[in-house]
This record gives sequence, structure tokens and C-alpha cells, in this order.
Amino acid sequence: MANSLDRDDAGNADTGNAETGNGGETQQLASGKDQVLTTNHGVPVSDNQNSLKAGDRGPTLLEDFVLREKIFHFDHERIPERIVHARGSVAHGYFECTDPIPDLSRASLFAEAGKRTPVIVRFSTVAGGAGSVDTPRDVRGFATKFYTDQGNWDLVGNNIPVFFIQDAIKFPDLIHSVKMEADRGFPQAASAHDTFWDFVSLMPETMHTVMWAMSDRGIPRSYRMMQGFGVHTFKLVNEAGQAQFVKFHWRPKLGMQSLVWDESAKLQGADNDFHRRDLWEAIEAGDHPEWELGIQVFDQALADSLPYDVLDATKIIPEEVVALRVIGRMVLDRNPDNHFAENEQLAFLPSNVVPGIDFSDDPLLQGRLFSYLDTQKSRLGTTNFHQIPVNAPKCPYANMMRDGMMQTQVPEGRANYEPNSLSEAGEDGGPRASARGYRTAPQRVEGEKLRQRAESFADHFSQPRMFWRSQTENEQAHIASAIVFELSKVGLDHIRRRVLSQLRNVDDTLAQRVAEGLALDLPDAAPSAQAATDLDISDALSIQKNWHATLQGRKVGILFDAGSDNAAIQKLSDDIRQAGGTPFTIAPKVGGLKLQDGTLTADGQLAGSPSWLFDAVALVLTTDAAQKLAQDSAAVGFVSDAFAHLKAIGHDAGAQPLLDRAGIKADAGITDLAGLTKAATQRYWAREPQVRDLA
Repeated sequence: MANSLDRDDAGNADTGNAETGNGGETQQLASGKDQVLTTNHGVPVSDNQNSLKAGDRGPTLLEDFVLREKIFHFDHERIPERIVHARGSVAHGYFECTDPIPDLSRASLFAEAGKRTPVIVRFSTVAGGAGSVDTPRDVRGFATKFYTDQGNWDLVGNNIPVFFIQDAIKFPDLIHSVKMEADRGFPQAASAHDTFWDFVSLMPETMHTVMWAMSDRGIPRSYRMMQGFGVHTFKLVNEAGQAQFVKFHWRPKLGMQSLVWDESAKLQGADNDFHRRDLWEAIEAGDHPEWELGIQVFDQALADSLPYDVLDATKIIPEEVVALRVIGRMVLDRNPDNHFAENEQLAFLPSNVVPGIDFSDDPLLQGRLFSYLDTQKSRLGTTNFHQIPVNAPKCPYANMMRDGMMQTQVPEGRANYEPNSLSEAGEDGGPRASARGYRTAPQRVEGEKLRQRAESFADHFSQPRMFWRSQTENEQAHIASAIVFELSKVGLDHIRRRVLSQLRNVDDTLAQRVAEGLALDLPDAAPSAQAATDLDISDALSIQKNWHATLQGRKVGILFDAGSDNAAIQKLSDDIRQAGGTPFTIAPKVGGLKLQDGTLTADGQLAGSPSWLFDAVALVLTTDAAQKLAQDSAAVGFVSDAFAHLKAIGHDAGAQPLLDRAGIKADAGITDLAGLTKAATQRYWAREPQVRDLA
């Protein structure tokens, strides 16, 4: 095997050292620093950054063989596990229209108030395999399949409204970089390593999503407390064929809540299934998760007036610029009966749209329209994957497509082509196209065929800067600290410095804080095609500014031991339930413990029920029990971790020795048992400088 391709002065490759295959054909796997990037068939590639479009903002062209080969190969790299979003959880439910929009869309699910449409939703992590854990720092998938009476609509989105890249041709490179490194097979489900940050440092368009992922959005408390976004700009089309742009938003009824990083890391050991279990148990308990569906609707004139391009998936339109209109709600009220049949075999396609919903020319979306269909064929082994019950539409469907692997239907008659005239002879001629069917909104398309990014896509730093400036001081500290942690895992110094040079284009203060956290000098800012501008702050981008002070959907751990006050435990448990929360009792030993007034069997054992699993904790202890537990590292850790994770701690007088041993200092989150249900609705961010150093 040749070690490199020797070139003459004209740059031509000399393949004289090639191996000869079994069929006598010359085969060459190039290596070395001077390789020319080619297709799998050896065709040199002139541009690996942009897909072929009709004009720099036009639709992607099917003839782009470089894009199709690259994504085709990527889609088939793993079988049968999903390449991305492998670890997921699903639930069934319904979508109910609350504000009809027939003036905007002919989609039937939006036609009348009160109309309900069945749905199935899949939440997922992106980077890890199916056997990874629920709580690493990662983007979360939020994919919804609507079983409408006009066919299936798949709104395949994430909990972050922007994406790392602007063009689908870069998706294989992004995922290769964030997955386990190719030579060593680790790290699993983590972005804190060389290859991911190398990619980030060389692709400034990633910076906006990096800011979101490094924020508290990257470590959500629960799927039930997580926003969802369609990411791309789509179109709504009404009966008259008039189209307007739209962005889709899911807003959780419980509000947004995140973990803190130390809590997230510890949960990976305490409960690999923390998010999956939380979703399952909430539905089983009748606490059905709910989201509002909001839309941002705008026309071409508004799109043209913005200082960024609405076809750029690395950009948002702040809610302060285009307000959200809530048009419906989604309730998840049923768990799956079988994980494999309803999760592993569940197939989403962004190309699944119904009349009244259409695509924009977003080049990332355009690539997804090709990629997902191809992926499902690879994963599920047959072109008939739509016949699997979880994927099948709930409305009638008919066409002339036949046969294929695992065909389970038995079409009758001899009409398997269209048009035909068999009906004139009294036979069933089969289905025909209808004027009521799907119609693409008319759009003029013109331009030269080229591989080029629109100039309006060139501002990579103004929106990351807006996101940074929109956070609270505490949230900014979390972002800077997260980047410090991630870059501390990077082994190549030049990558760390190049990331810092990109961060300078976002915000000098952020870059300086990260540099100081790494004990590095601050490098010069990286060259930029367009300097960042100060866009207006958007408070909607902050979790802490939009915190819902409620106990609904949250869980409180109650630590007790022999001799504790049973009446106090029961009173506290009742108060928690009345406030919408879930009490969970914990003791050093499971089994019935004798209390002051009866016996009580704990829900969990102390060593296996750390405070990481709860939103707040309570201590109902005698002085003797607290003194004994003060010598137990699990008990001390239970209290000190709750304090370090900024949670409310309620206690009776007898618990004081354990509080003292854990080094707890009184603040607004430390309360008696009577005040816990109110205190537990918050996290205590002002406490954080006492418990950890932040960048």
C-alpha cells in the first residue's frame, strides 16, 4: 500500500505504488498530508463546505452527487442502532388545537378548536449510543409524530432552536467529530474531547449552538421541563395557496428547569435512566406532561428586514421580534407497551408533512429531507417500514407501490400502475391524484448552479453574543465554566487556543474568563468575515429569568430514621402532594422502622437514593438519629450535595447535628418543615459562590 500520493508540479497524483485487487483492478487508499479530497469513486471534490443550490439561497439540487454520496454513506455506517439520537424515550398522547389558524394553513389539525390528533413523541440524546446514559451535556432530540387525518406529520426537532452547521453536507463531519474518537473508541456520549472542539474551532458557524449546549439548556432537569423547537424555518400555506414563514416552538407547562453540572455528572452514576424513569413515572402517576405549541409567523418582508437570514439554521428570531402565538397543547398520557416496537422501530421523516405545511430552502433542512428516508431503510431493513404499526398512518392510505422486503399487506386486483383504464371495464382501477392533495407553495427559483454560501449566512457571532448577553450573571458563569471543563479535557494545546480565539469574536469577557480558567494567555481574535454586532437582549433565552416557581412535577426526598416523627412525615408528604409534587421517603434501612407513632417502610434506601435524584430534601430526625447519621458518609453526602446543588433543605430541630456535620450555612433555601413546600419551588443560585469556583 502506498503511503502517499506523489504529485508532479501540476498537482497530478502518481498512483504507481497502488495495490492490485483480486479482479486485477487498481485500488488506492490515499494517505499523507497532501491528499486531494475525492468521492468514493475518486472524483476530486472542489468544495466540501456547501451543497449545490440554485442560487446561493435557493433549493438544494438533487444532482449534487457529492452531497448524496456523503450522506448516503453516513446514513449506512451503523446498523441497526440509530447513528445519532440512539438513546431515546417515547410516550403517546394527543395534540389539541386551541386557536385555529385556517387563515394561515389548510392543515386539518389546525382547523378547529378542540380538535384532537393522536401523537407519539420521542425524546433523546444525540451523541451517545443506545446503552449510554440520560444526563450528559448534550443536545436533546424532541421529535413528534402527528397521526393526522391527512397523513402523518413529523416535526423532528431539538431542545435547542439552532444547529451547529448551516449546510447538510457538513453533518457527517460534525457527528464524526463528536462521536467516540475513531482510533480509541472513547469518550462515549461526551463532547469534551479533541476532535469535537477541533471541529468547532475550525467552523465558526458552530458558535451559537455551542453557547446553547454549554449553557444550562445542555443539562435539562427532565424531558417534562424542556422546550422543543422545529429548528428550521418552514412555511404555512392556506387554502388559497398563500404562504408565510413559520417556526415551531414547544413550551413545557411545568416551565424550564436544568440540573447543575456536578449534579448531572453524579446522576450518570446514580441512575442511568433518570430522564426515562422520570417520564415513565409521571405518566403512570397521572401527572401527564404537557406542552403548548407556539408559532412564530412572518412574511418575506419581515424576513428581508432582519440582520440575519431566516434560512440559516444557526440563527433564531427572538420572541421579542416575532411574538409566539400559542395554537394548541400536547398532552402525553400513555407509556409504550413495548420499547422495541414503539421506540426502536419508530421512524421519523422531516419529509413527512401534510397539506398546509411546506419547506423552506434552508440547506440543512433540504439535506435532511433526503437523509432520513435513506436512514430508515438502512435501520429497519425494508422500504415497507411505514407498515410497522407505530409508523403507519391512522388515516386511509393507498398507492401503486408494491412488493419489497417484509411486505405485510395484500393489495388486490391487477392495477399497480397509474394512469390506467381498468375501471372502464368494471375493475378496480386503484387510487388517483386529487385536487385536494398536497400542493407545494409556488416559488420562483432561479440562479446559477454553484457551491456557495450566501453572504447573508456570514455573521457567525452576533447571535451567540446576544445569547451570552441575555443570560443572568449566574448562567453566564455556568457557560464559561462548562467551556473550561470541556477544554480541560482537550489534549492538544493549539485546539484550546483556537477555540479561545473564536470566543473573542463572541465576547471578550467570556474569552478572558475561559482563558483564566485554563491558565492560558488570551490569543488574538480569529479572523472573521463579519464582526459581531450587539443585537437586543432577549430575556426569553434565559432559564432563570423564566423560572416557574412551582412544586408541580417535582420530587422531594424525605430522610428519616428510627424514632422519627411519623405525623410530621405524613403532614409534609400531604403538603407536597397538595402542591403538585411527589414525596419519596428514604431511610438507612428499608423495611418497617419503628417511629414515635407507628412504623414506616421507606420508598428507598439511603445509599441508593442520593439527593441528586430529588428537587429538594427534608430531614425528619431525632437528635440521636442525626448524631448517628453524622458519622455516615452517605447521610452527610445526602445533605451536603443537596446544598451544593442549590436545593431547598427542610428540617426539624432534631436534624441539626447532621446539618452541622455537613457544613450547612443558613440561607433562604434552608427552612423548617412547614416552609419547605414554598422553598422547594426554587433553586438558590446566590448560594453557588459558596460551594464551587466558577469561571
